[in-house]
Amino acid sequence: MSHRLHRKLDYSYIAATPQDGKRYELLDGKLFVNPSPNPIHQRVSRRLQRQLEDCFHSRSSVEVVNAPVDVILTPHDVFVPDLIVVGDPSHISRRGIEQPPLLVVEILSPSTKSIDRGAKSRRYAELAIQHYWIVDPEARRIDCFVLDAGEFKPRVSGQDGEMLAHPDWDGLVIDLAALWKSPRRRRPIASPQQPSPRTVLLTRSTGARPID
Repeated sequence: MSHRLHRKLDYSYIAATPQDGKRYELLDGKLFVNPSPNPIHQRVSRRLQRQLEDCFHSRSSVEVVNAPVDVILTPHDVFVPDLIVVGDPSHISRRGIEQPPLLVVEILSPSTKSIDRGAKSRRYAELAIQHYWIVDPEARRIDCFVLDAGEFKPRVSGQDGEMLAHPDWDGLVIDLAALWKSPRRRRPIASPQQPSPRTVLLTRSTGARPID
């Protein structure tokens, strides 16, 4: 009986992938490809990034980075988290982020929620990422985990319009209502009133002012 050997992929494979908007990730050498995120996903990501930056801007060594940026933790583990908080600038290279970040945030999508909560969460813990947040726009919820004895344990969570204060960082309070709210719809701009054909005719023939 013949056995097919499954070769582990490495970063060289990721470096050669097309720039097609998809996210290519390796989890212990196994390839995962996901489509581009939807607008609601990106809206939540952008708003959370702003709040994280507001908290960490006074800490000169801390940087908040948004996707798509490769997090290269081993030759066979390459991730593209939605948001990354890097605690040491020396961990950032031309290729990506090459040491475990301080915090990784994944925003759930229909195509990613099972792996984000399962295999990816376990692998992040094995690779010594200290903090992991899962953001669920559909449930309007954030769950924050911290590494403890090699696995992630719940640290704090919040839902709907709560103010989520994280106990491990002074001043880090996330306004959850600001993440979920829908943009205001602009009122349609009224088009300028057009003069009637009779008014235009009178104006051109007599030089009189337009009749209302």
